[in-house]
Amino acid sequence: MGFDDNNKEEGKEESAPVCEAKKGGIADSDSEIEHEPNENKVSRQMSESSMYTTEDEEEDEHTNKIELGPQCTLKEQFEKDKDDESLRRWKEQLLGSVDINAVGESLDPEVKILSLEIKSQGRPDIVLPIPEDGKPKSPWFVLKEGSKYSLKFTFQVSNNIVTGLKYTNTVWKANIKVDSMKEMIGAFSPQTEPYTHEMPEETTPSGIFARGSYSARTKFLDDDNKCYLEINYTFDIKKEWQAI
Repeated sequence: MGFDDNNKEEGKEESAPVCEAKKGGIADSDSEIEHEPNENKVSRQMSESSMYTTEDEEEDEHTNKIELGPQCTLKEQFEKDKDDESLRRWKEQLLGSVDINAVGESLDPEVKILSLEIKSQGRPDIVLPIPEDGKPKSPWFVLKEGSKYSLKFTFQVSNNIVTGLKYTNTVWKANIKVDSMKEMIGAFSPQTEPYTHEMPEETTPSGIFARGSYSARTKFLDDDNKCYLEINYTFDIKKEWQAI
């Protein structure tokens, strides 16, 4: 789910608004969005082989991996520098209502994506069911050509702080990569209440060559490239919205 606005006039630049994750994100203000559009217009039908990871993707995941220091449990982090009053108050503010005794012994954070929705002004939200095997029924959804939309999702963090949580999405048409997107969402502490994040608004391409079937891969990863959810799916772009 990611397209550059193919209808922009040459020479004009337009920046999409970034909506920060709600309910206590630690470092969600440094959102980073990257697009790698392919402007080739293709009229062929999508191929099943485009559903699999390309060598470029695998190489990118390995070469961009950040070497982090040793992991600490929340309890260990909270005990560090406990004699520093200002640092202790900062940690308490950071962790909020987290029960250290309940999650303080866990090294690895856990992130669960609870819901995915496509929002488009003037239309009911499209609720996307998340399949356990990561392969929804085809097509997963239908978008109208030239329409503005955004992806909204909720997620829950448990066990430990997750750092560098990011969303990636790659789109193919007929074996040709037409868009690649990555957004850094931020770092989040474990809590019982879910977090909500809405992606910047985008516009689907339009025209006879833009219509048809696409394949895509969406991932939610952290700084260690631990993948919390991967979805391989297809979607359609048509002249009109799908009837409700």
